[in-house]
Amino acid sequence: MKTAYFVYLLKCADGTYYCGITTDVARRVEEHNTSPKGAKYTKGRRPVVLVCKKKYKNRAEASKEEARIKKLKKEEKIAL
Repeated sequence: MKTAYFVYLLKCADGTYYCGITTDVARRVEEHNTSPKGAKYTKGRRPVVLVCKKKYKNRAEASKEEARIKKLKKEEKIAL
């Protein structure tokens, strides 16, 4: 059985957005909010809230989508 990957978008407490990839969205959001394993970017912007997630069949597809989203303007991320 293949592992599914998710691209997720978080809204940070300061109104900025963070995009990432994971195989377990709930665990990763928890890490961003409470753990040293959270991204450096989100540590100073807690709490974060999950805005959206999308499932991909492999890491390559998820990585391409993550890169695309990271290039978007804030208004475009909000529209997601």
